[in-house]
Amino acid sequence: MRPISELIQNHPTYTVQRDKTVADAVRYMAEKNVGAVPVVEDNRLVGIFSERDVITRVIAKGLDPSKVSVGEVMTTRIVVADVNESHDSCLQKMKTAHCRHLPVVSGERLLGMVSLRDLLMMDLDEKERNLEYLESYIYTIPPGTAKKYTTNH
Repeated sequence: MRPISELIQNHPTYTVQRDKTVADAVRYMAEKNVGAVPVVEDNRLVGIFSERDVITRVIAKGLDPSKVSVGEVMTTRIVVADVNESHDSCLQKMKTAHCRHLPVVSGERLLGMVSLRDLLMMDLDEKERNLEYLESYIYTIPPGTAKKYTTNH
């Protein structure tokens, strides 16, 4: 199982400050093509702001996105992944917490962010590599060799 550090290694991390307006944060998220951003204060992770927050805590409540700050509507109960965790462990955390984005940390330091899609693609890549290995194994063993090994050993 590969550690999550491999996934965030070459990905930029886009963050917002809690005093940004929702409208500014949404424009930033659209520009960066991300569905959620970590909210940081003095380089510390203090929340996550997601598309779901916009829908359920701003639009559904009739609030003005240009007047509401991210800090007022962000998710503050944060589930995080340690940089050394496996992608399977991260998938399990996300399933348990019913979330689609997971900040990756080392101690209190934010190192990156992964989405459910990122983890599923990593899982798929690993399964494809395993399949290629098994196909290579099957097609490189001379006929009858496998039977010899099972009877003699």
